[in-house]
Amino acid sequence: MKGIEIVMLPVKDRKESKKFYEKLGFKTVTESQDIHGDPWIQVGFQDQPTTLSLAGFHGIICTTDNIEKEVEAIKAKGIEVGKIDVTPYGKFAWLKDPDGNGICLREAPVQ
Repeated sequence: MKGIEIVMLPVKDRKESKKFYEKLGFKTVTESQDIHGDPWIQVGFQDQPTTLSLAGFHGIICTTDNIEKEVEAIKAKGIEVGKIDVTPYGKFAWLKDPDGNGICLREAPVQ
């Protein structure tokens, strides 16, 4: 894993949360619909690689250059990892820490 790309915060109302974070000085990085038709809103600070996703559930999305290799290495350590999902937004694989917190690996799509 190279770094944390997105921290997903569970919020009740994504639009209201967006207004709150903008008041704090965050800028909207992305606003679209996710693959389920729900709003996908990311906020962050200029020139910073890590953003917040105002989401329906919690999780941390970490970047990787080779998700297959990363998943194999994690499994070799005895940690369970879900299947790799391929989407237009990249390849994703989820795992959980001992307390049930979601960690997602993301390999960006080739451009």
